[in-house]
Amino acid sequence: MSRLSLRTIDNAPEAAKPRLEAAQSNNGFLPNLVRLLANAPVALEAYQTLTAISVRGGLSPAEREAVQITAAATHGCGFCVAGHTAIAYKKIGLNEDVVSALRNGDPVPDARLNAVAQFTKAVIRTRGNVHDTELKAFLAAGFSEASALEVVLGVSLATLCNFSNNLGQPTLNPELAPYAWDPAPAEAAE
Repeated sequence: MSRLSLRTIDNAPEAAKPRLEAAQSNNGFLPNLVRLLANAPVALEAYQTLTAISVRGGLSPAEREAVQITAAATHGCGFCVAGHTAIAYKKIGLNEDVVSALRNGDPVPDARLNAVAQFTKAVIRTRGNVHDTELKAFLAAGFSEASALEVVLGVSLATLCNFSNNLGQPTLNPELAPYAWDPAPAEAAE
């Protein structure tokens, strides 16, 4: 059971209602993360706005999902790992080996996505103060300085969602149940 209220369109603060309606329309259901964030309409707005901004960047959809799954697993957020696993499979078409590696913090069998995952972990572990060799490795994998900052943007978005879910502990929506993840084996941020 959630520690914080899971709002519905009917009982949400007025400022959150249009955003909940949009989320339900876009997803076909109302994700409990969105219902949780609706308690603070500005948090919900930040989540939706930052999501829309990140899509406009130069990282591919697969690379953005690599950031989100890696961050969620590192932060121990089972809800976000499940949600982004669903996106990775259904919307992006990532294969099981790639998604499993991202979820478990293992080396990813795709060199480019592995570089994203490793750099994401470094950004989280060092709070952005990555070692020169980590930045050089990311750039050598074909990424730009803009890409490095977009990873930071993705980590920022993930932190909002992951920490909100970890605080509120919402139940996993039935639609996400096939993608459930146990945070116990996750690699913790050092």
